[in-house]
Amino acid sequence: MEIRAEDLVKTCEDMKEKGFDYLKKITAIDYVDHLEVVYLIYNIKEKTDEIIKVKLKPESPEIDSVINVYKAADWYEREMYEMFGIKIKGKENKRLLLELWNGVDFPLRKSFAWGKEYKKAE
Repeated sequence: MEIRAEDLVKTCEDMKEKGFDYLKKITAIDYVDHLEVVYLIYNIKEKTDEIIKVKLKPESPEIDSVINVYKAADWYEREMYEMFGIKIKGKENKRLLLELWNGVDFPLRKSFAWGKEYKKAE
């Protein structure tokens, strides 16, 4: 299902009430003209998956944290910020997963300049 960014938390809460109690994965895709965040949730009892997709503008990608719905979202959300530059609103744990990162370039964006030397962020 494709939803608007502002409906993400409510949609996840509704899906959890319907039995989708396990977050398998969150990832993002850079399509150049937009970014897409993909949530894969699972209903353990019924053994069924649901995919939630949210499109974001590449120049200012921002999405609400779902950590209050699915605790497993923590690392995935941190990874989306570091790899794609997607800001996670309402996220308390902002520790970096990577040690060497400049906070400006995002390695999984199509615009990333491979082969460039990076210094540790200060």
